Amino acid sequence: MSPLTGWGLVLAASALDWLVGDPLAWPHPVQVMGWGISRLRHGLEPWGRQQPRRLQLAGAALAATMVLLAMGAGMALEWGARRWPLLATPWLILAMASCLAGRSLGQRVTAVLERLGPSPDLPAARQALARIVGRDVAHLGRRDILRGAAESASENAVDGAFAPLFWMLVGVGLQAVLGDGAPGPVAMGWGFKAVSTMDSMVGYRQGTLRWLGTAAARLEDGMVWLPCRLAVLSLGVMLGRPWWLLTTARREGAADPSPNASVSMAAYAHAVGVRLGGRNRYGRQERDKPLLGTGHPDPQPASVVAMVHLTRRGLLLWLGLAGVLAC
Repeated sequence: MSPLTGWGLVLAASALDWLVGDPLAWPHPVQVMGWGISRLRHGLEPWGRQQPRRLQLAGAALAATMVLLAMGAGMALEWGARRWPLLATPWLILAMASCLAGRSLGQRVTAVLERLGPSPDLPAARQALARIVGRDVAHLGRRDILRGAAESASENAVDGAFAPLFWMLVGVGLQAVLGDGAPGPVAMGWGFKAVSTMDSMVGYRQGTLRWLGTAAARLEDGMVWLPCRLAVLSLGVMLGRPWWLLTTARREGAADPSPNASVSMAAYAHAVGVRLGGRNRYGRQERDKPLLGTGHPDPQPASVVAMVHLTRRGLLLWLGLAGVLAC
């Protein structure tokens, strides 16, 4: 696959994602990945016998197996597209679109804002927010609901849009350099989605998962590290201050245990001029997240919408630069 052809397929997949998103009634590869992760976890966890070292080995086996299966399935689809292009290429584009979540993220964030409109419905807004955040939303007021929507829009933009696009473009580059036998955009995109899905299912610091989920959590952190910082630079380019935004976001996000989440949120906070972070409740526990964008006001609906628009412009910037490199 030539770089220009590969870029064209990624462009078509990105357009499909923005036009259609992820309809709930459609089957999705992540559902298959989730089923596989659950089955493997229940098979490996008893072997761990509550012993941290054994659980860490089980987690590493889980991560390696899921990544190899996901990438292998992607490479099989890419092989089919080379052999039967008219039949398999539409499935190739659909498979790549399934890696992206730009439209669905925007829709879910907008759904929260719609319920905070002229006639606010706080219970409905909390229910909509619960679909995109892990915190306890039962008693949140309008101010904290807006903060949750803004934090989801800024954090998940990297995990759901920039990072999968990055790894698909890496797949295009690998095939351009190493030939069609190398993992391509579907294989790399599905490999990342497998890691991201594992992190969301087992990457928690509680119970046996604090050891079983170690490999998935660290692998996800590693695969998001570079796309996160490139996304921050992209936002800075659009603002005309790329290095300042990257330096500021890294400094403010350094207090968070996650190497990526607060960096992304800090960048968006300064890009649209809002304050994020603070105390969140998770079940019976309360956690203080780093304060980001101090000196700015609390998020408002317009600033959350601005974050969604910034993500779209950033993705278009990436696609444009990739097209120039492909030519």
